[in-house]
Amino acid sequence: MLEEMIKLEHISKKFDDVLVLKDIHAVLHAGEILGFLGPSGAGKTTTIKIITGQLKQTSGEAYVLGINSLNIDETIYEQIGIVTDVSGVYERMSVYDNLKYFAKILNVPFSRIDELLERVGLKEHQDKKAEQLSKGQKQRLILARAILHKPKVLFLDEPTSGLDPSTALEIHKLLLELKNDGMAIFLTTHNMEEATKLCDHVALLNDGIIVEYGTPQELCLRYNKQKKYRLLFNDHQEMILEHNNENIEKIHEYLLNDQLASIHSCEPTLETVFLEVTGRELQ
Repeated sequence: MLEEMIKLEHISKKFDDVLVLKDIHAVLHAGEILGFLGPSGAGKTTTIKIITGQLKQTSGEAYVLGINSLNIDETIYEQIGIVTDVSGVYERMSVYDNLKYFAKILNVPFSRIDELLERVGLKEHQDKKAEQLSKGQKQRLILARAILHKPKVLFLDEPTSGLDPSTALEIHKLLLELKNDGMAIFLTTHNMEEATKLCDHVALLNDGIIVEYGTPQELCLRYNKQKKYRLLFNDHQEMILEHNNENIEKIHEYLLNDQLASIHSCEPTLETVFLEVTGRELQ
């Protein structure tokens, strides 16, 4: 049985008279990535703040590493890492000195800095001031700082927002490595393609309510109500056929005659599922 790193039970949060989270349930185990997915304002960042003790929930209970979020003290921050859209760096300090500063605070050996700079692809930039880095390089520095002390749980709030595809891909690769090392990662994003690649389980959040929960594959198959197949022929023509006995016979003949270059099922994407469940598009 995998260790529970985060547990949410009946979490609700009200600001004045506005209920922004409503009866939230979720569990994150060691070596897993849990995605909270939804548009801006869905309650994703609020959830992170509640789990990490930065906000007090209106009702329900949140646990991180077995500790109730209402009882969190500064020692918990030695075991978790957080990357949010307000995470910053010391612009006038070098890349290396940024990490060195936090290594001193967290009692991390300086040898860990060299290891991390290699891992996030910033070794050749270690003497640059942070203000000279590109947006993608800064994001990698922020991520390096968050995992400097090898936390058990990593919170990522829209970690690749605004990054170019190549940089986002590098961050995805690093996150999967961390997951395989046993780290638990709580990810918020409105990028459904990113979530499909990374997450073991996802919660689709809309107006503070989890409207669907499961693995990306489970959710896509659950809403695959009209099964279809996309055929690509050797002459580069494409055809989409519905799942019925007549079309199964056709596909069988195409295969026997070696006419097909590829065949794919047409289950919906997570984004399509979100649209169907909520009636709204991601912003």
